[in-house]
Amino acid sequence: MAMQAREIEELIRAALPDAKVEIRDLAGDGDHYAAIVVSETFRGKTRVQQHKLVYDALNGNMGGVLHALALQTSVPE
Repeated sequence: MAMQAREIEELIRAALPDAKVEIRDLAGDGDHYAAIVVSETFRGKTRVQQHKLVYDALNGNMGGVLHALALQTSVPE
């Protein structure tokens, strides 16, 4: 069963309430998404740490229900 973009966004916002989140379905199959996540929580963290925060927010769905997520993270300007 595929995840909906809305579900991904809700999980990320629950873990990172200040985040601005943009999700795109890359293939129209509900398995391949791109996400842009901007959060103050990322400030001072490495890119790997930022991505881990997002993956942790997905509650183990990454690599299972959610096959692929092209992730772009940053702090607010």
